Amino acid sequence: MTHLFSPMTLRGTEIANRIWLAPMCQYSCEAEDGMPGTWHLVHLGARAQGGFGLILTEASAVLPEGRISPQDAGIWNDDQARAWSSVTEFVHSQGSRIGMQLAHAGRKASTYRPFEGNPRGSVPESAGGWATLGASAIAYPGYEAPQEMSKADIAEVIEAFASAAVRAVDAGFDLVELHAAHGYLLHSFLSPLSNERDDEYGGGLTGRSRLLTETYRAVRAAVGEDVPVFVRLSSSEWREGGFDIAEAVEVSRDLRERGVDLIDVSSGGNFPVKVPVGPGYQVPLSAAIHAEGVNTGTVGLITDPEQAETILRSEQADAIFLARAALREPAWPQRAAHDLGVEPGPYPPQYTRGAW
Repeated sequence: MTHLFSPMTLRGTEIANRIWLAPMCQYSCEAEDGMPGTWHLVHLGARAQGGFGLILTEASAVLPEGRISPQDAGIWNDDQARAWSSVTEFVHSQGSRIGMQLAHAGRKASTYRPFEGNPRGSVPESAGGWATLGASAIAYPGYEAPQEMSKADIAEVIEAFASAAVRAVDAGFDLVELHAAHGYLLHSFLSPLSNERDDEYGGGLTGRSRLLTETYRAVRAAVGEDVPVFVRLSSSEWREGGFDIAEAVEVSRDLRERGVDLIDVSSGGNFPVKVPVGPGYQVPLSAAIHAEGVNTGTVGLITDPEQAETILRSEQADAIFLARAALREPAWPQRAAHDLGVEPGPYPPQYTRGAW
């Protein structure tokens, strides 16, 4: 048995293999109401047909103002949850598990979707945009400055994450992930570059991580002890003075002790920087956190089955998240099974005639 195709069980939820679909924004709610539709069913369903053990949704906003773009998906109301249930039902019919990434974009909200021909930057309120909130009134370069969040704003966001998590579970999701990466709200509190608060939510690492830990605590209380909860972290900002791997290791250890089941290890996004990109360039970040006894998933230019297998075999991560490779090849796990000599591969019966 290869590591890639060995099952993983978290809080009683068994995931058939370690090839997981990373959350990737689709910007495809054309009515700008946060409602997932046919695109989401086909996009996520195709990867379930292709053999991914776990499917994660795109960042799904817990409040309307938490959307990255007006076309983002949401989970802030019951109608959205009902729409998501058709996606979870199909994914389960293919033998895969599915998790919802719960998100609030913070100071990076209300932006144009990054499609060719679109403007860049903040969408003005006259064009369907909205005022944004952040840890401090520090703009992401090129975007409108956010308003510093009040204690009431913070309490509302925490409650919104918890309520959204309940909706997700009721809609059939097997787990939830808190998005604390890429410069969005929870990450903006973690980083000293975007958090200059002088209250209990700022200052040292304990203060800067308070919103994340309070959000996790509220979500855990809301979903109970049987539902796995992941956290996605930007474990390096690739910029001096930012949230770095040393702080990420400390936060990850604390989250593990509080009951977080896995850290989805990414990096960057809080400020524009030149990242030293290369094959598996984020794997060392996952390895540093994993070495502390924390379950991790890793992502970032992982494209080859042997490369993925080596990462797991060398204990640098517990699972592989695929993003761009999965967009190019929805059935990547089927090819990986062939390349690694795993028989039979993860094929639905309708597709076995096309086996590698």
